[in-house]
Amino acid sequence: MNDEYHPDTSPRTGGLPAKQGLYDPANEHDACGIGFVADIKNRKSREIVLQGLEILANLTHRGAAGADPLAGDGAGILIQMPDQLMREEAARLGIDLPVEGDYAVAKLFLPRDDKARMACEQALERYTVAEGQALLGWRDVPTDNSCLGPSVKPNEPVIRQAFIARGSNCADTDAFERKLYVIRKLAHHEIWDQQTRGSFYISSMSARTLLYKGMMLASNLDHYYLDLADPRTESALALVHQRFSTNTFPSWELAQPFRYMCHNGEINTLRGNINWMAARRHSMSSKVLGEDLDKLWPLIGDGISDSATFDNCLELLVAGGYSLAHATMLMIPEAWLDNPLMDDKRRAFYEYHAALMEPWDGPAAIAFTDGRQIGATLDRNGLRPARYVITDDDRVVMASEVGVLDIPEERIVKKWRLQPGRMLLIDLEQGRIIDDEELKTELAAAKPYQHWLDETQIRPDDLPYEVASMPPEPDVLLDRQQAFGYTQEDLKFFLTPMAISGQDPVGSMGRDIPLAVLSDRPKLLYDYFKQNFDQVTNPPIDPIREGLVMSLVSLIGPRPNLLDLETGGRNRRLEVRQPILSNIDLEKIRRIEHHVGSAFRTRTLDICYLAKEGAPGMEAALDMVCAQAAEAVREGGYNILILSDRYMDADNVAVPALLATGAVHHHLIRQGLRTEVGLVVETGEARQVHDFCLLAGYGAEAINPYVALDTLSSMRPDLAEELTEEEVHKRYIKAVDKGILKVMSKMGISTYQSYCGAQIFDALGLASGFVERYFTGTHTS
Repeated sequence: MNDEYHPDTSPRTGGLPAKQGLYDPANEHDACGIGFVADIKNRKSREIVLQGLEILANLTHRGAAGADPLAGDGAGILIQMPDQLMREEAARLGIDLPVEGDYAVAKLFLPRDDKARMACEQALERYTVAEGQALLGWRDVPTDNSCLGPSVKPNEPVIRQAFIARGSNCADTDAFERKLYVIRKLAHHEIWDQQTRGSFYISSMSARTLLYKGMMLASNLDHYYLDLADPRTESALALVHQRFSTNTFPSWELAQPFRYMCHNGEINTLRGNINWMAARRHSMSSKVLGEDLDKLWPLIGDGISDSATFDNCLELLVAGGYSLAHATMLMIPEAWLDNPLMDDKRRAFYEYHAALMEPWDGPAAIAFTDGRQIGATLDRNGLRPARYVITDDDRVVMASEVGVLDIPEERIVKKWRLQPGRMLLIDLEQGRIIDDEELKTELAAAKPYQHWLDETQIRPDDLPYEVASMPPEPDVLLDRQQAFGYTQEDLKFFLTPMAISGQDPVGSMGRDIPLAVLSDRPKLLYDYFKQNFDQVTNPPIDPIREGLVMSLVSLIGPRPNLLDLETGGRNRRLEVRQPILSNIDLEKIRRIEHHVGSAFRTRTLDICYLAKEGAPGMEAALDMVCAQAAEAVREGGYNILILSDRYMDADNVAVPALLATGAVHHHLIRQGLRTEVGLVVETGEARQVHDFCLLAGYGAEAINPYVALDTLSSMRPDLAEELTEEEVHKRYIKAVDKGILKVMSKMGISTYQSYCGAQIFDALGLASGFVERYFTGTHTS
């Protein structure tokens, strides 16, 4: 039934073209339609599958087609295991399946080349046996590609299913699901290290669910997959997704749903989320997964899109012992810090979990299922639509909009919408809907979160003064100002207005000075980076009107084990309400170990080097600082590092603070040590909001701009308003805070924890090798 195959010889990365010219696969975005239908009482039926397909067809306008009218951006449906269909089809192939729940079906996209396909299949078979399970046989998934467009057919994969029986080393279906996860990861890693990587993808591998998706029009999904047209295909739930790829190359593996969820929106902090997950390698352990955890690395990376990456993280959390709803709340928490309507127990729940994982921030509507529960949630801002109805025959229909199913009004029991940060959950095993209030109240009461916080939480205000603020010496201050490139413009148009008004200075729109790379004058490294902003499908946030959902809280120090659900009162946490430190607060942190026992140890790393050594000296200094940082964490037991340029003098010049921060941050990530240490930057170089945003974007959890603060102290007598030194500093810090919020909001990001390390910048005029080494993953132009 397949037309003649014309191979695509263009270079691919996971089904996408390689980086070339102005195209970069890292810039993939998509906007979509999502929906599900479920029988609350878990009654499997053919009608549920047909209704799921109808929802999908009615979301066609949320998808897209190119010049080829039959080439869709992607569509899919995730259903419960259709046991009758699988059992009878397996029997026809001479395969006797165990009882439902004791066998799994893996559905694979495979290369069309026979040799490459055999290598993929053998890898799956080999790891299945090695992990104590039994591969019973293979089935060719029946398809009809006459509904595919001519631009899609050359990249159409071979689609096969593998039947896997539960081994004796898995006590129940949950253990079986975890072992299937391990097998899939092992096979995936082996094949993706080879040239066949762009054609190999395991779309689903579960004992509970089965996924059908691909690059066809939504209305053609059941024409392509003949299983979906088979009356034996029954389910009590159907999760569907119609993809609209904005500024992307659609591909088979990026069609949704994924293995647990589908997503409409943007994860704006994706690069940071990926980096932080990679950094957890050495600090993460799991009683549930045990030694299998080491087989999963790299945890993130088998999907190029933000949604695929989100699904990778979600499945790790579920495999590690979190419930599906708990894991989703951890990744997309509702606004809790300044919410006056939230009860104390729920606030403690979110505040405790804030140390475990940074939010996956951005506008998002997420629908999820594991075959036993199905639900949906919205981001804290509610920037994506999601509406649902409940009918009198115990069905729930949720979608990006109303009207996806034609339901008589008299049969509708309830009609409502998801609200910002809220969750809708249907537990099919219990046969009931669990509303947001009940769900979160139950989770918040499951552990003594407030007690754990009381035992572990430390703030700078709780620490005693040991060193008072020292007035700057005029000659030393002037030398430092000149060394760090301060100008009269900095003093007049930035520092003075910020000290007087407590506001980020406002100027005319536009920038009429040359780009740093084109300027004849020396420029700071910060000037070679430009902040990204919303430009696809992503509404910016007003940080003033929507201040309730914005947060500058930063946690400094080691992060708890993400997969430890039981010992929350063991790890101390240093929390600051905002990331700009006064000189006094920095000294408190520098000497914190004097007051908290061995919970925190701070080491200051000098980022200066001899001026006479020139450019080679800077590179050597960076290498040395990175090595010192890793050694301090691994061997010395230090868990707060302060990168300081305060030791600069006539003979020693400072490495740019941004360069040192990016270098150390990424070196610790590569060493798997980043989540074991907090990174504080003590620098005289940063003074404008853009400077602080860059330091934050490359991993600084807190920043002390000591020269800017000393400059304000020296300027205080000449200010129009009579202010104390403390008040001047507070107003400046307040202005910087407001500026950071404004910058974050332009990218649709609500929390500093998400923004920290997120790298929402482009580098202009810097060598790509330099950027990749010290600012890994940053787009260059």
